[in-house]
Amino acid sequence: MQTGMNAAEPEGKQAWKLPEPELSGRRIYRAGGYVRLSVEDGGRPGTDTAELQKDLLRAYIAGQEDMELREIYCDNGRTGTDFERPEFARLMEDVRHGRIDCIVVKDLSRFGRNYLDAGNYLERIFPLLGVRFVAVADHFDTDGRRDAADGYLVPLQNIINEAYSRDLSEKVGSAYRVRQRNGEFTGTWASYGYRRCAADPHRIEPDEKAAPVVRAIFRWRLSGMGCTQIARELNRRDIASPSRYHYLRGDAKCERYAHAEWSAATVRRILSSEVYLGHMVQGRKRQSFREGIRQKRLPEAEWTVVRNCHEPLIDEETFLAVQKAGREACG
Repeated sequence: MQTGMNAAEPEGKQAWKLPEPELSGRRIYRAGGYVRLSVEDGGRPGTDTAELQKDLLRAYIAGQEDMELREIYCDNGRTGTDFERPEFARLMEDVRHGRIDCIVVKDLSRFGRNYLDAGNYLERIFPLLGVRFVAVADHFDTDGRRDAADGYLVPLQNIINEAYSRDLSEKVGSAYRVRQRNGEFTGTWASYGYRRCAADPHRIEPDEKAAPVVRAIFRWRLSGMGCTQIARELNRRDIASPSRYHYLRGDAKCERYAHAEWSAATVRRILSSEVYLGHMVQGRKRQSFREGIRQKRLPEAEWTVVRNCHEPLIDEETFLAVQKAGREACG
């Protein structure tokens, strides 16, 4: 685990600015609120939201006489089973430069669900750096912990969190696979040319703005245009690429999508996707928080394909003719 420092030992003690002792009066901690929301949290009734966590942390810090809020750090859609999270890395950089010396979270599970890694931060790294740690809902505050017996609370709670995370990940993964086999849409974005149905988010329907572009791509390919030529034509007409289209709609927030252009590879993916025949194609990638498996692409034989789930954009004759033309000639 590398997140601005080695989990076992800080990355060179000289590089880390330890808090200076207060010269007079009560110490005022420079607090950083840390918020985490995992993929598994999304969409379940009664679960946290990032905004609720932020509001709780702001209110708590505002009510403490010895804290002042410097910044809120939020990792949205990040697992708690490791510490490879961009906002946590930024938080630790601010700790490194002396801008933060107190970390406040809603509860221990928001900080991390991996027993060994979380325990290493709480029991070794933070005390070494003089960083105060507060888990509001767990009533845990390293500044107020005087009884050595309290030290058993954190490891025990983290063991429970890790077991819960593994169990939840397995259950969520099983539920997703059942939905996929039933032909329900489980993705974040519908394939370009489609959108989620307003009445049923597990179904998709043609997007009146993007669907004509998909049909044009198939027509142009049948007329003899190559994928590179099609991509150039789409860019020439200033038609938003799938990534840019989602950015403009507000589905994607990442700035790198703002100017994404069409490419031959994007055109090839559209021309080879059976989703445009009305079939639901899912399970092309796999990751497992429970087993520590990062996202990887699966072979086509392992995809979950359910036929005739939604309105097709392309008839089968056209689709087969495009496939017959051969991907190798699409350049």
